[in-house]
Amino acid sequence: MHPLAEIRRSIVTHARPDMKTPIPGLLLSRVATQEPDYSLTDPLLVVMAQGGKRLLLGDEVFEYRAGQLLVVTTGLPVTGHFLDATPQTPALGMGLVLRPATIAQLLLDAPAAPSPRASTEPAIATGDAGPDLLDAAARLLRLLDHPADARVLAPLVEKEILWRLLTGPHGAIVRQIGLADSSLSQVSRAIRWIRDNYAEPMRIEDLARTAGMSAAAFHRHFRAVTTMSPLQFQKRIRLQEARSLLLARPDDVAGVGHLVGYDSPSQFSREYRRLFGAPPGQDATRLRAAAAVGPVPHLP
Repeated sequence: MHPLAEIRRSIVTHARPDMKTPIPGLLLSRVATQEPDYSLTDPLLVVMAQGGKRLLLGDEVFEYRAGQLLVVTTGLPVTGHFLDATPQTPALGMGLVLRPATIAQLLLDAPAAPSPRASTEPAIATGDAGPDLLDAAARLLRLLDHPADARVLAPLVEKEILWRLLTGPHGAIVRQIGLADSSLSQVSRAIRWIRDNYAEPMRIEDLARTAGMSAAAFHRHFRAVTTMSPLQFQKRIRLQEARSLLLARPDDVAGVGHLVGYDSPSQFSREYRRLFGAPPGQDATRLRAAAAVGPVPHLP
């Protein structure tokens, strides 16, 4: 059986509503809707087995389809929608969490590369998965049918998949995840601060200090990684957090806006509508109706 067909079959067999599997870090997604979604990503490899997805990060568009992969190297707010997904032919994907410690171990044996400070790569990349990576992914999913083997073999196959990434076309951006002094790691420290303190006032000088950079270098590297300025990034995080809060507090639009850092209710409503296409109260009503049917977790 072709590896991609085997991956599809495994996802259909083992995908659960929460995407989790018994293998740590392995996620399986089955989605039958083309509705737009808004999410915060984490470092992740996604292999699309059926259908496709289009992602928007800032003004940049990324698209990947069956047999292709997505690499995300840090936490980002993205907008996306699945392509060609229907109840009869759902979008099927597998995700693998990219662990810095595991990547760092493999870097000891990886081919030499230019200094990670020489340039800053975007935090998202797409491309063909390649036959060797697809074969390893199929073998990892095959272990879901053999739990006793998975405890020993899954970490080895995970390392093989990461090795294929490190030695392939996306090696430069994956390498930065495992390097503590890479510009990606420096910017990621600031990203974590914004995600944890999104409602607080933010000074570029303080973020640059957190990243260990000058203000000018920080602004340049941050935009290169995220395609957004720090202020645009903070605004996107605030609005996506507000959307989650509105599920529990649909009648308190002003209160939710204040919680995520907006002093002006009119500014909050205006920026919310610009991003999500509807004012907060109306969007909250639609979200609650969709939640009553059941949430649909998904891969980016």
